[in-house]
Amino acid sequence: MAIGTILSRITGFFRAILAVAVLGTALLADSYNVANTMPNILYNLLVGGALTAIFVPQLVRSFSDEDGGHGFASRLVTTISGILFLLVIIGVIFAPALVRLYAPEFSTDGFEREFSLAVAFTRYCLPQIFFLGLFTMLGQVANARGSFAPLMWAPIANNLVVIVIFAGVLVMQKTLSVENITDGHVQLLGWGTTLGIVVQALILIPVVKRSGIRLRPIFGVAGLGKSFSLAGWTLIYVLISQIGYLITVNVATSAAVRSAQAGITTGVGFTPFTSAYYIMLLPYSIVTISIVTALLPHLSKLAIEKNVEEVKKQLVRAIRMCGVITVPSSIALLLFGSLMTEVLYFGISLEDSRYIGYVLSALSLGLVAFSINLILIRGFNAFEDTKTQVLSILIINIISSALSYLFLETLKSDQVTIGLGLAFAVSYIVGLFVTISLLKKHVGHFEYSEFAGQHARLYAASLLAMTPFFAIAYFFHWISDDAAPLLGLFRLAFVLVGSGVGFVLIAHAFKITEIATLREFAISLFSKRKARRKK
Repeated sequence: MAIGTILSRITGFFRAILAVAVLGTALLADSYNVANTMPNILYNLLVGGALTAIFVPQLVRSFSDEDGGHGFASRLVTTISGILFLLVIIGVIFAPALVRLYAPEFSTDGFEREFSLAVAFTRYCLPQIFFLGLFTMLGQVANARGSFAPLMWAPIANNLVVIVIFAGVLVMQKTLSVENITDGHVQLLGWGTTLGIVVQALILIPVVKRSGIRLRPIFGVAGLGKSFSLAGWTLIYVLISQIGYLITVNVATSAAVRSAQAGITTGVGFTPFTSAYYIMLLPYSIVTISIVTALLPHLSKLAIEKNVEEVKKQLVRAIRMCGVITVPSSIALLLFGSLMTEVLYFGISLEDSRYIGYVLSALSLGLVAFSINLILIRGFNAFEDTKTQVLSILIINIISSALSYLFLETLKSDQVTIGLGLAFAVSYIVGLFVTISLLKKHVGHFEYSEFAGQHARLYAASLLAMTPFFAIAYFFHWISDDAAPLLGLFRLAFVLVGSGVGFVLIAHAFKITEIATLREFAISLFSKRKARRKK
């Protein structure tokens, strides 16, 4: 699963780099990115979050039905597919209103072209909603049957399709702009992006067939009452989350428009934020998503058996294991963010790539809390409690939204997106303590010491290992000079490899048991593969 996620993120990086190379980081890129995130927003808002929260626990329960769960899964897939199809039609009709909602300053005088482009991109991307739902449902069926890896590998096909599309445009046209982009380009990029999601979903059909679940169209909602009841609170949870995201998009696009009006050419809006956010998600996706995906079916079984202590033990174990990756990653992103983005986004100006790095450093402060929060939320899902977690996400989004608007009004327009990164970090750090307090309802007293001490040692090991390399980079002006791409790559490799080796050695000296566990796992895996080759 982790290997699949790593390859998925690597191809995702190539995709993001090509997108920036073709569209830049300013208003044209924002028009595309706002449109391309719209399907995810609407899907998660109305269906996606509910599916993720209720499908696996309910499906695990349905395995004890007379038909082994086939009828329940078929009815739910049929019902949700119909809802998604209607949602696509409604979204296409009201696409202009959606763009005004998420990027209101695109509607101001002088930005009519950006607005029309965003509407066109949105209409071409909205069919993704249906296939995102299909991908999630098929993936959850596979998860409930113990097949996790295909869900992590399928996005690679999506990325490869979009890479081919953007690479073709780059070869034919080089860099596009608001002035020279044609309707043909808009259609190719919009439909091409949607095609990637279609391929990603269809790849899972044979996986589900192999899992033993027989899906067929079954209309009606018989037996789905509890699922929809649980989904109600999940939809409220997702609604609050998406309102927070709406505010982030609003603030970021407003900063971009105001910067353009002030004559600032560096991309400082929504595109730098999403570019940095995707990089921050890499360590989170590699370890947290993999562990949580595998953990939820097991937690659901333990909750059904009312084995509360084991649920708590597994949650703590997951937090500690994830911390081994997320803690050093957060420090590395904080210290070397601009070095990373200079190398990753070598096809754009140095100012644009470094700005993405500054946003990345701000976001990194919340990486660990964000990761732990997801693990704890899966604890609520295992107990089929979709109500209590709403308070946690509400507090997180109130803090984030308040800080976002505060930064929009008090910071210079070219600093606002960095402020959004800080708002994200602060909100999840505070929200973590709220989530832990609420989870006591199900697992009893949750001792911070069960993972806080280990995380403190991880932070200490990370800082001791990485600070000397940051000092070297600062002393030799690697963070501020204009180096050739190859030299920048060498510098980044030097600081990351050196820091990584130092971290492992210091963490081992600090007797962090998870480091030894990972080392033993790697040795065991290597030995097994070596033995297979000999056979």
